[in-house]
Amino acid sequence: MKISLTEFVTLDGVSQGPGSPDEDTSEGFTQGGWLVPHMDGTFVQRASDWLDLADGLLLGRRTYEAFARDWPKVTDPDDPFAERMNSLPKYVVSNTLTEGIWQPATVLKGDPLRTVAELKSRPGRELQIHGSARLGEALLSAGLVDVVRLVVAPTVLRTGRRLLTGPGGPSGLRLLRHEATPKGLLLLEYETTGRAAVGEYQGLSEFVQR
Repeated sequence: MKISLTEFVTLDGVSQGPGSPDEDTSEGFTQGGWLVPHMDGTFVQRASDWLDLADGLLLGRRTYEAFARDWPKVTDPDDPFAERMNSLPKYVVSNTLTEGIWQPATVLKGDPLRTVAELKSRPGRELQIHGSARLGEALLSAGLVDVVRLVVAPTVLRTGRRLLTGPGGPSGLRLLRHEATPKGLLLLEYETTGRAAVGEYQGLSEFVQR
């Protein structure tokens, strides 16, 4: 299976609390809910298309517990995500959680890189990371993420937990698709290419000739 990482971020890279003011107030964060004013039908359709590719969800403990609290309460039969989110297999990377209350769920104990690599070796389409930024960052740094999908909101917060700021080497990406929604979200899809390339600028002529 491929592993995909989907994250909502502000223009300055904050990924904390996109959905509501009280979604994640850790470390005194008070600016949650920044994605919601920019959501529109185009965003919802693309996010639904991405979820169609999932054979399972790969989550860290904090995100799993937040989703377990919220998603079972969504009972609207017309909601484009709830039925799939609630029914897809969940794989939770945690050494403190004993069992999952949001089923079907499997708790992955031990070294997360080893357990996730074993899952990745199985046949299937995508294991999707939603939220779980720390888990996604660790797996991207270890070369286990195949696809990165970013939804970039036209917002600058200057505070909050940012995406992809932890330890690890530089990661290279190749842009596959991009789209701007009517309300200004940028939808970016990348494939990973290993270690990020570097070069030295020696004038414009080499770029013009390409």
